[in-house]
Amino acid sequence: MKGKCTSSSSSSSSSHTITTQAIIKTVAFLSLLCFSLFFLFKHFSSYTQHEHLYFFNSTSTDTSLPPAPSPSRPQRPLVESTGIINELGIMTSNFMIGEFDEGLLVENAKVGDISEKVKGENDEGEVNKLRVCDMNMSDYVPFLENVGAVSKGFDCLVPRPKGYKPPVPWPRSMDEVWFENLRYKAKDNEGVSKKNDKLVFSSEVGSKSDQNLEQMVPEIAFGQRTRVALDVIGSSIADFGAYLMERNVTTLSVAGKDQAKHVQLALERGVPAMMAAFATYRFPFPSQAFDLIRCSRCGINWTLNDGILLIEANRFLRGGGYFVWEADAVYKYEGELGEQWREMEDLSRNLCWELVSKEGYIAVWQKPLNNSCYLCRDPDIRPSLCDQDDNPDDLWRVKVKKCIARLPEDGNGANLTDWPARLHSVPGRLLSIKTDSDVSRRQLYRADSVYCNAIVDGYVSVFKINEAKIRNVMDMRAGYGGFAAALLESRANSWVMNVVPLSGPNTLPVIYDRGLIGVMHDWCEPFDTYPRTYDLLNAAGLFSVEQKRCNVRNIMLEMDRILRPDGRAYIRDTTAVIYELREIAETMGWIAHMFDTEEGPYSDWKLLICTKRM
Repeated sequence: MKGKCTSSSSSSSSSHTITTQAIIKTVAFLSLLCFSLFFLFKHFSSYTQHEHLYFFNSTSTDTSLPPAPSPSRPQRPLVESTGIINELGIMTSNFMIGEFDEGLLVENAKVGDISEKVKGENDEGEVNKLRVCDMNMSDYVPFLENVGAVSKGFDCLVPRPKGYKPPVPWPRSMDEVWFENLRYKAKDNEGVSKKNDKLVFSSEVGSKSDQNLEQMVPEIAFGQRTRVALDVIGSSIADFGAYLMERNVTTLSVAGKDQAKHVQLALERGVPAMMAAFATYRFPFPSQAFDLIRCSRCGINWTLNDGILLIEANRFLRGGGYFVWEADAVYKYEGELGEQWREMEDLSRNLCWELVSKEGYIAVWQKPLNNSCYLCRDPDIRPSLCDQDDNPDDLWRVKVKKCIARLPEDGNGANLTDWPARLHSVPGRLLSIKTDSDVSRRQLYRADSVYCNAIVDGYVSVFKINEAKIRNVMDMRAGYGGFAAALLESRANSWVMNVVPLSGPNTLPVIYDRGLIGVMHDWCEPFDTYPRTYDLLNAAGLFSVEQKRCNVRNIMLEMDRILRPDGRAYIRDTTAVIYELREIAETMGWIAHMFDTEEGPYSDWKLLICTKRM
């Protein structure tokens, strides 16, 4: 029994010893592990944290002390308003610049010369900042100065006159305009009078003339057979053209230097007009352009110098078109007036014009549809027919000729459909346009229409061009008139002056055959109009062509001259050209924004939309 107890006690003691050893080993292992992790962490944290972020301070033995309070954040200085940005976040120009080193500023100016120039357009890679012209140039028209002024150009921004206001919108502008916007002096006997700060127009003169003509010659058919008219204005106020607008007739009013103020007045009213004179050179219109030409006391002696001026009018009068002469000589047969009428009768007869109506002071002639009358005349009758090789559509700097322009043997130019189908009918004279393209002219014509329709649709949907106060529009590179046709189809309340640059093919015959108006022009020279006469300028592919022969900055200056304050310029061109034009636009003070075209961001073409500041 005793042996069993001893054996059991020995076994229990052995087991207890083993357990104690195991515990000691475990504690030792854990202690070693903890110390290892501690030193490892301390070593690692010295590389990853700044000294003041340590979790352990080796110099401190009293862990019961509270942590030292964090140092107080230094007080921020009060913000001083310099005025660079106002409360709306818009940069201002009258801000404080504080202290600066004047010597360093002068030195930098010497190095970069940036005080007077910005990078830009000319060969040196710089463009001078554009200054504002003197106030006496507020109505500057190079055409009215001299030949030197036209060729020299100008290098400043034409200012608006004092008291200038945004134009009265159409159609209210037919009846009244702001007096301070014009250099025009009102005369009551001209159908215009001054009332307070406006010029007010009579509504009787234009409508009366319109009604008289239709009663005299119903075949004129305004708005159908007669779509495009030319009004040679003398002392009138373009009232004839203003009221024919209501009859779907686009009337271009023209005047020479002596009556140029009437052109400014017409454009302020929203009526198509330009400065042009019957003189040494041909008008910038193609042959057979106008369905009707009207001279109402225009002051032109048509029979002077063997009738050369009436011969020129015959050139751009359409075959079968009408010439309307309103003058005292029509009904007063005594003395000098009687002699004028007899000379006019003889000259018109030699031109094979038929006197279709004569009532009171109005006489109406009709031009023949073909050359048969000319070929049957006596060979000694003057003026004679022009030579076969004479091109009646050669316009630029071509002197007027004392010969009758031949009509096409195929009847093209005279055999047109009535308006409005005329706008989209393919004109027969399209095939006579000289181009360098291998693509057929019909394909180019259709492609131009599709392209322009897409452009105008975009302008309407995105920029609301048809809702804006845009009346006078110029297409600076008109092509076949696709932009004007598309704008007309969009029902925008505007008319378009289609400009065909001298640098391209002469597409004016097609433009007029479509029932639109236009002129040929060299964009290296100023356009013959007053400042602030157009609301919108459209220039598609113009500058990439003209930069080879003109200074593009001069073209932009001319655009600024003829664009109304708050007017727009839509410019489409290659990316490099657009960047250059944007810089020039900014030097002129325009607001300029660049957009991708409908071809996408990777296209080489961009759209630049500019607004001239008020």
